[in-house]
Amino acid sequence: MWLWFHKLSTARHFYALATRLTPWLGWLAGISIAIGLYLGLVVAPIDYQQKDAYRIMFVHVPSAWMSMMIYTMMAVSGAIGLIWRIKLAHVACTAAATIGASFTLITLVTGSIWGKPMWGAWWAWDARLTSELILLFLYLGFIALESAIPDRTKGQKAGAILLLAGVVNIPIIHYSVLWWHTLHQTASVSKFGIPSIHISMLIPLLVMTFGFMLLFLTVLALRMRAMILETEYQSKWLRQLEESG
Repeated sequence: MWLWFHKLSTARHFYALATRLTPWLGWLAGISIAIGLYLGLVVAPIDYQQKDAYRIMFVHVPSAWMSMMIYTMMAVSGAIGLIWRIKLAHVACTAAATIGASFTLITLVTGSIWGKPMWGAWWAWDARLTSELILLFLYLGFIALESAIPDRTKGQKAGAILLLAGVVNIPIIHYSVLWWHTLHQTASVSKFGIPSIHISMLIPLLVMTFGFMLLFLTVLALRMRAMILETEYQSKWLRQLEESG
């Protein structure tokens, strides 16, 4: 297993694997998201309090989960790059940053659209909203920091340090509804025991989350492949690949 992970951490083997898997991941992502949207927008019943306005949840909640998951993944990859000096781990961080920022922005926008009819305001300095906004700034800060340092290696190291420093915000986002009095309700899916959300709403929510995860992996693989082509264009294995293709 360790040999397999070692091979996967090299640009050559990752590029080959990503090339094979990307089309499958893309198709599965599209199918999952289409099914999730159909179940959420058509099949799921009307909520007795929020009526049809709650249906934005099927985009908002998975996007929020993805925004935290991607940042956590980036922090872990950054630590791996710093400790074991695996270049591909830093490439993963760079490639994932704009995707994570996009999911975070979608979370904030859909949350505002959902919040207007529910709370009577587009924005409130709620603990969860504020910490999610800070997460967007962390993504943008990471992108800006890497871009501002001409030396790629130094920029990647600085970005990894920023990721590790900012990871403390992830548990703050998750537990903000428990630590402070917020407008958001407490956990209804991840709590122990039976989830509070009805199964007819839970299934499309999970399907959409699965689809978003596949979409993230698809775009991540595409971006990492492009970055590998940019940095490894003079390598022997890439020239051999071009000749054989």
